[in-house]
Amino acid sequence: MKSSEKRVLERRETGQNVWLESATADMESGPVAEYAYSVLDSEDAVGEAMLGELLDYAAGRTGDVNIILLGGRGAQAMYKQIRSRIATGELDELLSRLNVFTQDALAPMRMANGLSFVRDFERLIGDEFFAKIKSFTPMLTETDDIEQALIGYLDKLEELGGIDIFFLGLGPEANAASHLCYIKPGSGATYKDVAGIIPISSSILEHHVSKFKAGGSEISRDDEAECRAATHILTLGPAAILGAKKVVQSIVDVATAPAKIESFARMTENVFADDAAERGEQLDENPGLWIRLHKNVTSFVLPDLLGK
Repeated sequence: MKSSEKRVLERRETGQNVWLESATADMESGPVAEYAYSVLDSEDAVGEAMLGELLDYAAGRTGDVNIILLGGRGAQAMYKQIRSRIATGELDELLSRLNVFTQDALAPMRMANGLSFVRDFERLIGDEFFAKIKSFTPMLTETDDIEQALIGYLDKLEELGGIDIFFLGLGPEANAASHLCYIKPGSGATYKDVAGIIPISSSILEHHVSKFKAGGSEISRDDEAECRAATHILTLGPAAILGAKKVVQSIVDVATAPAKIESFARMTENVFADDAAERGEQLDENPGLWIRLHKNVTSFVLPDLLGK
């Protein structure tokens, strides 16, 4: 992945999807390295390992650290670890260097809506975390111009030096395919796409509401009505993932999402085509494969993902 000091984004429509692509993005060709992962015993162990990756990365460099927050169960386990240590002050030096960004959002929606990812992050990590970090930049969803707001979000991320650590999960799709962020099968995303604006389906909205309710979020009737009226999802794209200096993946929720067993197996066992066009078709049909093209990935899973 290569980038210039000043990135120019161009708008591209693929079906009903809008992608913001970078003309300077690049993707290496040739053989794909074997995908490796670590099997840990519990969600708590995964959360501790994820925090360890962040601490190790920060210790190896000076200056700010820019991270992309994840909303899945693995990340929630990491947030539990962070929250338990904030009161002691042991994370103060790290937190003072953190520029924190979100990776997706439903829109249009008030930022104060109890079904927004921002409110959920605040509930999970606590107000003290956000008071101690250097900056927090969510995707703006309370605006008349979602596309321009998304460009502003990307510009800030670029101005701060790009992504240091991208925390990711893995979502199951039909036919044992998978998605990363909200890069869905058949969305037409390419290695040049930094972010996208994707029409939202009723099934995704239903899943979103159900997940937040099960997680204990306080949701008013007005919040739910507004959420169900959302029309689009904002998401980071393949170029953002490939451009991150490090990717940390966690998959711990097979008990509630058993389809991930087949999706994970297909993702890990896939043989990439040598032909660029054919490889592009593979990635569009199964976007979970994008993670395998990154050169610095650390993945943590539980035994049940392997059927054990």
